Amino acid sequence: MLYRHLTDTCLAAAIGDAGLSEDAFTRSLMAAAPAHDRLCQLVESGSLPFLSVATGVDDLAPLRPLADDWRGRFRDVVVLGTGGSSLGGQTLYALCDRGFGPAGGGPRLHFLDNVDPHTLAALLSAVDLRRTGVIAISKSGGTAETLAQALVLLPALAAAVGRDNLPAHVVTITEPKPSPLKALAERYGLTCFDHDPGIGGRFSVLSLVGLLPAMIVGLDVAALRRGAHEVLRATVEAGKVEASAPATGAAIAVALLHERQVSQSVLLTYNDRLATFGLWYRQLWAESLGKDGTGTTPIRAMGTADHHSQLQLYLAGPRDKMFTIVMPEGAGQGPVIDAATARAVGIDSLAGHAYGDLLDAAARATAETLVRNGRPVRLIRIAALDEATLGALLMHFMLETIVAADLLGVNAFDQPAVEEGKVLAREYLTKPAS
Repeated sequence: MLYRHLTDTCLAAAIGDAGLSEDAFTRSLMAAAPAHDRLCQLVESGSLPFLSVATGVDDLAPLRPLADDWRGRFRDVVVLGTGGSSLGGQTLYALCDRGFGPAGGGPRLHFLDNVDPHTLAALLSAVDLRRTGVIAISKSGGTAETLAQALVLLPALAAAVGRDNLPAHVVTITEPKPSPLKALAERYGLTCFDHDPGIGGRFSVLSLVGLLPAMIVGLDVAALRRGAHEVLRATVEAGKVEASAPATGAAIAVALLHERQVSQSVLLTYNDRLATFGLWYRQLWAESLGKDGTGTTPIRAMGTADHHSQLQLYLAGPRDKMFTIVMPEGAGQGPVIDAATARAVGIDSLAGHAYGDLLDAAARATAETLVRNGRPVRLIRIAALDEATLGALLMHFMLETIVAADLLGVNAFDQPAVEEGKVLAREYLTKPAS
C-alpha cells in the first residue's frame, strides 16, 4: 500500500475514556461490514462511475492532443468552476506548483472558484490573454458563478485574439444535455467535453474535470489513477471489514460521534502540497454527510503553521474532535542547517539537522501530545508524496465517506440543502434591490 493507516490511538486503551472501548469499536466494525459489502457490490457492478474511471485510461486519449498543445502554447490557463469542479483540479495542481509556478515548465494555472470582482479584475490585468487558455467546468451547465465568469472572460478574450480564434483558447466541460454553458459553447463554436452525468462534482477529481488541468501541467495522471485503483482493489479484496482501511476509518468516525459526541473531524497535513487536499476533503465530507441532523464538521489544518494558531484549542479545548494526521517521511530531507551558525545564536537543537528533520519532529511531537492529552488520533503515514500516493489518498477518503454515509443512514451523493440558497440567489438577481 502507498500509505499506512494507524488507528490504535483512537481507542480507550491508548488515550483513556475519550477513546473508543474495544466493545464500541467492535460494534461499529460489525455495523460497517454490511456497508462495506454494499460498497463492494456497487464497485463490482460499475454503478459508481467516479470509481470506475480509476481503472481505465482510454477516456484520456481525446484530451492528450489538447493538453500537449496548450502546454506548449500558453503561458496561463484559467480554470472556471466552483466546489468540486475546482477543488479536485487545485488539489492535483498543488503537486507541481508550490506557489512559484509549475515545476518542469508549462503554463501557470489560475482557478477562479469565487465571484469576487476584484480577483477577476486582477487576473485580467495580470495575464496576456493572447497566451491564455480557459477551461469552463459546470456539471449541470447552469452554475451561476461559472457562467458569470465565462460571460466576462469570453468577450475579453475575443477582443484580444478575435472571436474566430476563441475555439483555440477555450474549452468547456459539462453534461451532454441542453444547458446555458452548452449554449454558450455552441454560440462561440467551442469544444465541449462531456461530464459524465453519473459523477458528482465532489467525486470528480479522477475524471477529466481534475485530470485535464493536471495533464496540461505535465502530471502523470496514469500514476494518479494507478494509486487510486490500488486502494479500490485492496478495499474490494479485503476479506474482513477490519482489513479495509476506508471502512475502518468510517467505523471509528461514526462510533466516536455516537459514543463520545466527537462532532468535528480535523485533517492535519504537513506537506504544503496537501493544503488544497484538505479543502477538497472538507467539501467531500461536509456535503456528503451533513444531512438529516447528522454528520461531523470537517476542519482543514496545516502543520506546522497551525501549531501556532489552533493547537491550543485542540489540546485544551472541548473534547469534541477526532484528528487525522497525514504524516510525511520528512526526516533527512532538504538542505542542512549550518551547525556553527545555529550554535552561535543559541539554537543547538537545530545544528546540523536537515530542514525536513524539524518537520518530522514537529509532526511526531504533535501526534504524541494529542494522544497524551486524550485526543483520538489516527495516523496516515506516507513514504513519498507523488501522483500515485495522492491518488491513493483521494480514493481512501472517497470510499471512507461512502461507508460513513451508509452508517449514518444518509445519501452520500446528493446535497438538497445547497439548492435552497441557489434558488434564493437567482431570485435576488431577478428582483430590483429594495
